[in-house]
Amino acid sequence: MMRKTFEQELQRLQDEVIVLGSMVEKALLDSVDALKRHDLEAAQRIIDGDHEVNAKRFAIESDALVLIATQQPMARDLRTLAAILEIITELERIGDYAKGIAKINLNIGHEPFIKPLVDIPRMVVKATDMLHRALDAFVRRDVELARAIPREDDQVDALYNQVNRELLTYIMADPTSMEQANMLLWAAHNLERAADRVTNICERTVFTVTGKMMELDTHFDEMDVKGTP
Repeated sequence: MMRKTFEQELQRLQDEVIVLGSMVEKALLDSVDALKRHDLEAAQRIIDGDHEVNAKRFAIESDALVLIATQQPMARDLRTLAAILEIITELERIGDYAKGIAKINLNIGHEPFIKPLVDIPRMVVKATDMLHRALDAFVRRDVELARAIPREDDQVDALYNQVNRELLTYIMADPTSMEQANMLLWAAHNLERAADRVTNICERTVFTVTGKMMELDTHFDEMDVKGTP
């Protein structure tokens, strides 16, 4: 394979990663929207559509492995292909979280919510925004953005903790609400984990550019803004 053709194929694979990311982002947003509206048909469509996410992941993986096996890429190209293999795995897991929320929706059915859904929708907006920008950072090889995004994970964690506290209050007031409260907490947990997966994607971007594998800081530090006194 000529170098130009290899570069074109590598670019195509990165484009396919973005397509997969868009599929997963939409599934996650749709799963929470369907939950809010008790839309069981929409929830079932998300569950049924998960196989398309899996198929896309496996197609990208197969093509990436063929490139590695046949072209024996060196240095950054090999890191890019390794990152693609890791990122699509993370994206598939995020798709699984969307499917999980859809299943929770079916389990709750048309039963009225024990509390209005406020923080869970906020969580999905933040998590998908982080995901979108993380993939953009990968495509643009933006190391600074990739390092900054995980620090926003605190915001998702704070919302998750808020959901946890509120649901515990409802359980204490009415023990019969425990079953639904646990399901809503699990939905929030899926979103919290989705944001954690975004951090993994960012770490792969840093690895691709720098060749260094490192854990990124997931806590916002005011000193990062104010500087050392």
